[in-house]
Amino acid sequence: MVIKSEERLVEAAQDGHLDSFAALYERYYSSMVALAYSVLADSHLAEDVAQEAFEIACRDLPKLKSKDKFGAWLAGICRNTARQMQRSKGRLVALDAERAAENANNRDNRSDAIRQAVWKLRAVDREPIVLRYYDNLPYEQIAKVLGISLQAVNGRLIRAKRKIGKQLKRDGFTGGNYETP
Repeated sequence: MVIKSEERLVEAAQDGHLDSFAALYERYYSSMVALAYSVLADSHLAEDVAQEAFEIACRDLPKLKSKDKFGAWLAGICRNTARQMQRSKGRLVALDAERAAENANNRDNRSDAIRQAVWKLRAVDREPIVLRYYDNLPYEQIAKVLGISLQAVNGRLIRAKRKIGKQLKRDGFTGGNYETP
């Protein structure tokens, strides 16, 4: 199997080659689930959103002008779809995330405390953290998905980790290195 460049895959998919769109799907599915999860805090809803984002992308692919920006374009669709789902579910999704955070606060568990601190971050700070540490994406893939440079990925991760560390200290967790989720 020959691995095609992303631009060639996008071009072929725009020409109606389903195998090319399937290859793009394979490259980006887990990233889109992680991105949707960073908005919704629910893995099942995140999978639904990722599927819907790919449906929209398939339908709207002919409108994509910059073939080299497919990842960022798809991420925008996924992010918007997740936010629409969050709004359509009302505050239910947000309340579930708050309840999970409260439960984490009641337990003396480092990973739960870190998870709670991550969910307190703004979306722009939370997205690279979730993509890197929950989906294990390399910086290069995060840059493609978010449509930013490698330096911007690094900067966002550093700032987000500092905010997580500060939140953990405010919550009474002292000692240890809380820079990395």
